[in-house]
Amino acid sequence: MTRDMILRGRLWVLKSGENLFSDIDTDMIYHNAHLAVTEIEKMGQFALGNLDGYKDFAVKAQPGDIILTGDNFGSGSSRQHAVDCFAALGVQAVIARSFGAIYKRNAINSGFPIMELPGLPDNLFEQFDEVELDLEKGVLSKGEKSFNGNPMSKVARDIYLAGGLFQYAEQM
Repeated sequence: MTRDMILRGRLWVLKSGENLFSDIDTDMIYHNAHLAVTEIEKMGQFALGNLDGYKDFAVKAQPGDIILTGDNFGSGSSRQHAVDCFAALGVQAVIARSFGAIYKRNAINSGFPIMELPGLPDNLFEQFDEVELDLEKGVLSKGEKSFNGNPMSKVARDIYLAGGLFQYAEQM
């Protein structure tokens, strides 16, 4: 499996009013009413189904999309579904100012790319901008407009390139 370190796609900018949406917990990402769903390919239909303003996300999302949000994305429980639902839809990555610790670890272990952009202004990027995300350098850009964040760590990069933690371990 070949994985790119530079991703290009349509940006979903999740906002609450004029500000990037912060404190989106795992129940907003993937409601606990659907935890009995165990096939990853069926999880996508429930992505963000409990987040005000984005309940139709799963219907409107397209493979290759990238999500941008505020602080503390994925706080709450250790719900793996909250990572897998995006992968099921073909979402390429989630970018946030910061992530809940368990969500961050689940995403890394799954080989699902996330990027932290601390200090990102609320209105730098627009809904459905076509952007480029450089995972190695930690840069989100659209033309001349860009913002530098935290590049992927070596361990996160190696797990991502392998396709997940189990695949990475098999390579060792």
